[in-house]
Amino acid sequence: MTHKLLVVGGNGFVGSTVCRAALGRGWEVASISSSGTPFRTPKGHKPGWAAHVSWHTASALSPNTYRTLLRGRTAVVHTVGTLLEIARYKEAVRATDVGGLARAVGGVLAGGEGRNPLKRGASTRHPASYETINRDTALRVCETYLSAIKEAPDAFPRDAEHMPYVFVYLSAEDMGRPVIPRRYIETKRAAEHGIEERCEGTDVRGVYIRPSFIYHPHLRPFTTPIAALASLSATLHSHAPSLLPTPSRVLHALARAQSPDPRSPSPAPSHTNTPLPSALHALATTLELPPIHVDHVAEAVCRAIERQDVRGPVGLRRMRELIGWGERERGG
Repeated sequence: MTHKLLVVGGNGFVGSTVCRAALGRGWEVASISSSGTPFRTPKGHKPGWAAHVSWHTASALSPNTYRTLLRGRTAVVHTVGTLLEIARYKEAVRATDVGGLARAVGGVLAGGEGRNPLKRGASTRHPASYETINRDTALRVCETYLSAIKEAPDAFPRDAEHMPYVFVYLSAEDMGRPVIPRRYIETKRAAEHGIEERCEGTDVRGVYIRPSFIYHPHLRPFTTPIAALASLSATLHSHAPSLLPTPSRVLHALARAQSPDPRSPSPAPSHTNTPLPSALHALATTLELPPIHVDHVAEAVCRAIERQDVRGPVGLRRMRELIGWGERERGG
C-alpha cells in the first residue's frame, strides 16, 4: 500500500528519520517546517534520500501556509516539540554542545525560566511555550487536516486499504520528572486528548507514539552515553529478583504510600486524559525503561500507519512489539 505522508517538522531529528523510513517503503513524502530547508547532518551534509522529499516552509499554527499540502494525504505525522523552554537547550542540541546542554538542564534545576530561541517573551504562554509547541501546533494541524478531508473528500482515496486515515503525534513516556518540568508531559497528554476528541466519529484515527529516551550515535553523539546508562539501568531492574528492593521499586512504593487515594493513577496510564501519576512513579519509570534508537521510533511510526488496528497511545513496549522486538524477546 502506498501512502501520501506529510511530516510536520520533517527536517528535525525524529521527523527526518520518519521521512527516510517512509521513502524506504515507496511512500510519497512531504515536509513542512519553519525554515523549509532540507535535512542536513550535523556536519552539514545533505543525504541522498533528502532529494526525494518535498520540502516546504510553513507554520503549524497558520493553516493557510500548508492547507493545500494536506490534499490527498493519507497520513500526517507531527514531530514538533520542545523538551525545555530554555534557549540554551535548543542551541546546545543543534551544536551537540554537551557543556551547554548541562548548563541548560542546570538552569531548570535551579528554577530558571529561560527562553526558547523561537520567541523571547515573559509569559509561560508565549508562542514557544510548552503549551504552544507541544499542544497547540498539533491541535491546529489536526483540525486543518480534518477540515481538508471534509471540504474535499473526493481528493482523498476512499478505498478500504487507506481508510481510516492516520494522524500520528509524537508524544513521550512519562519520564524524567521532576528534572523535566511537569508541564512538558502535561501538554503532551493534553495534545493526545485534544486529537482524540477531534478525531472521534471521523475518518481519521489518532495514534500517539510514546518513546522513551531517543538516541543516535552520529546525529546526536551526546545521547550515546546517556543511552548506555539508561540501558544498563533498565537491564539491572528487569533482571533483579522479585524480592530485591531496587531503586525503582522503592520509588513506586513511596509514591503509593504518599497517595491519599488508593485509586490514584497507575504508573502507566493508558487513557490520554488520565491524570498524571506521582513524580516518584515517573522517576521510577526512568530507571526501568530502556532507550530507543531514533530509527526504531521511525519504524514504529510507519508500522502504526500501515496497521489499521493501531490507534490511541503506543508506549515503548508496544512500539517494540510493532517493530518485531516483542516476539524476539519472548523467543530469546
